[in-house]
Amino acid sequence: MSNAIAVIFPYLYEDTWVFDDREVDLVKEPFVCGVPEMINDLVRHIPNAKQGFRLVFSGKPFPGFQRKLTRTREQYGGHWYKIDGLDFEGWLCPALFRYFKDAPLEIYVKAEEKR
Repeated sequence: MSNAIAVIFPYLYEDTWVFDDREVDLVKEPFVCGVPEMINDLVRHIPNAKQGFRLVFSGKPFPGFQRKLTRTREQYGGHWYKIDGLDFEGWLCPALFRYFKDAPLEIYVKAEEKR
């Protein structure tokens, strides 16, 4: 990860949360295995989030982060993360390594309305 904080713009495509990031060669990259439920929790306060929202994330805490995800285990080249304090767990696929050299122990996230 060349920046300390990354930003992507997920949106709902055919009932699946996906995102595009041409900088790292990802188009309609889907979120799967529990992560859609995590996203639904993050965006519940954002009007029209299905049309797209801003997701800020980092391996370090930053001002205003909403959730801390803690790595629990590795599987199939990706890693499972649990949201601290909530009963959500999701698998982040190997696309994670487009943003981080190694799977971080913690990921801090914030969802915002797309402007």
